[in-house]
Parts: sequence; structure tokens; C-alpha cells
Amino acid sequence: MRYNPVLFAALALLTARANADEPRRGIDWPSYRGPAASGVADGFATPSVWDAGDAKKNIAWSTPIPGLSHASPVVWRDRVYVLSAVSQAGNSKVRTGLYGDGDSADDNGQHEWKVYCLDKKSGKILWERTACKGAPKSPRHNKATHANCTPATDGNRLVVFFGSQGLYCYDMAGNPLWKKDLGVLDSGPYDAPTLRWGFASSPIIHDGHVYLQCDVLNNGFLACFDLKDGHEVWRTKRDDVATWSTPAVFDIAGKRQMVVNGWKHIGGYDAATGAELWRMTGGGDIPVPTPILAHGLIYIANAHGKSAPLYAIRPDAKGDISLKESETSNAAVAWMNPRNGAYLQTPVVYGDLIYSCKSGGIVCCYDAKTGNKRYEERLGSGRVAFTSSPVAADGKVYFTSEEGDVYVLQAGPDFKLLATNPLAEVCLATPAISEGTMFFRTQGHVVAIAAPR
Repeated sequence: MRYNPVLFAALALLTARANADEPRRGIDWPSYRGPAASGVADGFATPSVWDAGDAKKNIAWSTPIPGLSHASPVVWRDRVYVLSAVSQAGNSKVRTGLYGDGDSADDNGQHEWKVYCLDKKSGKILWERTACKGAPKSPRHNKATHANCTPATDGNRLVVFFGSQGLYCYDMAGNPLWKKDLGVLDSGPYDAPTLRWGFASSPIIHDGHVYLQCDVLNNGFLACFDLKDGHEVWRTKRDDVATWSTPAVFDIAGKRQMVVNGWKHIGGYDAATGAELWRMTGGGDIPVPTPILAHGLIYIANAHGKSAPLYAIRPDAKGDISLKESETSNAAVAWMNPRNGAYLQTPVVYGDLIYSCKSGGIVCCYDAKTGNKRYEERLGSGRVAFTSSPVAADGKVYFTSEEGDVYVLQAGPDFKLLATNPLAEVCLATPAISEGTMFFRTQGHVVAIAAPR
């Protein structure tokens, strides 16, 4: 066959597009909670039962990773990417459990901030990079780490965010492309200014841009950067308390919208310009869960303080859509449950239902379109905390306790616990799912769990 430069160029372009840009359903998990932050990965059989302890049942592999991180794994094609903050003293710990004090950890010595690339099938570390070294520029909460933000990728570039330590971009072979110093991102409760809890909002990649939500104690902002070279496209000032929520970017009716959680200012912004589209005030004063989109509605939960609502918001909202004191709906808010209670976990919409879990393990299931409650049940003893957000696949919903027990529920309007499975280590990171394999970042490992095939 004679060489045809036009055909060769076309094939090369098709190959490049096949390997990047668009995540494949059920295979790629490119950022926090997967495509569009949905937390759902259907199309493959996922495990119901396993044991990562002595029995090693249905464990595909387990790879030790030094240091501490609550950043979730992300997956693109045949690679898994994870982060870690490695203390040179080697004695960093995470304090788990249900407790009310908000002290900062005594963990401010020299660290290395690491990026790891693993083979998806074997767990072998293919490369590792040190993004930066030094002392943390801001303390962390006893339950947090110095590497909380989940990375993001589009198959061409990998973006990692270490909060006050900076924003970094690599190619898929681990070559550094650009970095940004965004200054000290000081995060803590607005009513206790001496406490410092660390940064946790993850970057989002959408259509060649990187989106950040930096709600901090002073000079908070949203920002958009060009993924190719890192130049700042726009920056919008935010006047809110510190939040730990990852933003979401949705394509809605031909318009790209960046949606953010908050207390003073839950809102939607034009993703091309940063201009505000809509806003609402109210809810919990320590916002953590990420906005999600399903059934033509944007779902936002938050908690702490006087309120713990779950909102279902119409995405064509405009202006101030805040609910009045006695309201649970208006022209822009389809429904609201005032006592849902999701504090640290982002709910998951699976089928026609939305599943939301409180820190003590109480799961609430609602009709996603109407807000009608289907059930409310407790997972575990009530003495164990839950931080990792639920994910769903293959007719099942997975909830992970901080002690590393994963509760598997059958999806549906009636509560049915299928199994409780040990990871054998502390786990506060939300898992990733790819081709039926679940990837958990525990305190000391990345663990791949798969059903027998």
C-alpha cells in the first residue's frame, strides 16, 4: 500500500482523539467522583464481596504508597494516578472517628509532595515525581492530610493541586509542563480564626480548561486556567466562608456552567467568563459536598451549624433564588429537604434515586425527582465515622467507613445490605471504578478489588 500523507494524518488524529479528551463510559475515571462528578460507573460487573485482610479475597493487587493522602485515585485507560504528602519525620497520622474538636495536627515539618502513576492491571509503579519539597505553608486538621485534592486528567495532561503548595501540570509520562503558585490558601472555620484545617477542593478539567474553587478565609476566588500553558483565563472574587467543596462544570442547554457549593453563596457561573448566573444563601456553614447533575436538576448538600439541607435546583435558574424561611421550593428550587444531614459526603444519584449519608453512617434514600424519602437506615454501629463519598455501579451502592469497612447496598427503593467488606486499613478517600475494578486509596496502599472473572 502506497503511503498516503492525508490518510496517515487522519488516522493519527483519530488515534489521538481515541486516547484523550473524551472519557470512555465505565472505563475512565478522570477526576473526583469520575465523569461529571457523578460517582457512577456502569457497564461492567463490580464485586459484592471481598476481604483485603488476611483472606485476600477478590484482591487484584495492593501497592504500598508512602505518606498520607485523602486524594482519590483517578484512572485513564490503563493507568491509575495517586498523590501523597510524605513527611520526612515519618510519623504523620490521621485521627479518625466522631469527635467535635477542630485542632490542627502537629505535622508541619519537612514534606515531599508526590505524584504516582501505576499500571492498572498489575499495580506496578510506572513513575513517580516530586512536585515540591519543604514545610507545609498551612496546617492541616487532625483528620485531613497535606494532599487532599484529587488530581484530574483529560488523557493528555494530568493536573495536581496541593493547595498552598501550588498547582502543577504534567504530561502522561510525568514530564512537568507548567505550575502555578496561588499563595497561601488559608482554610478553617470562620468563627474560630486560630484553627487551620488545610485545603481540599480538587481541580476540574473541562474542554481544555482547569477550574478551581478557592474559598478561603481571606480573598477567596474562582479561577479558570488554560490547560495547555496554564495562563489565567479569568478570576472571580468570592465572598464566602472557607469551603472544602470541589466545583462541577456542566454543559446545560448549550451553555457551560460552573456550579459551586457555599454557605453565603451557593452559585452558578458562566464557565467561559466567570460571570455569576444565579446564587442562593443558606444551609450548613462548612460546605464540603460537590454539586452533581441528574434528571435535569443540580443537587447540592451541605451541613454544620443550624441547617443541613439537600437542594434540587433547576439549572436555568437566574438571579437570587434563595428560599424564604418557610419554603422548601420555589420557581428555581424543585425541592429541598431541610434535615438531610450530608456533611462530608457527596450524595450519589443512581437511577431514579438519590442516596445521601450522614457522618455517623445514616443513609437516606430519596426519589431524585420529587424528594420523597424512600428509607432511612444506619450502616454500622453508629460509633464509626464516614467521610468517603458513596459510588455506584452494577446495581449496587458502596459506602466506606473511615475504619475501612465498605457497606454494599442493593440499589433500589428498599434498604438491602448485601455485604460488609474490610479494606484492613483506614480509608477517607472516595474510590474510583474502572472496567468493574474498584480502586481504594487507603492509609498505606492503593488497593484494586475485582469480582472473579
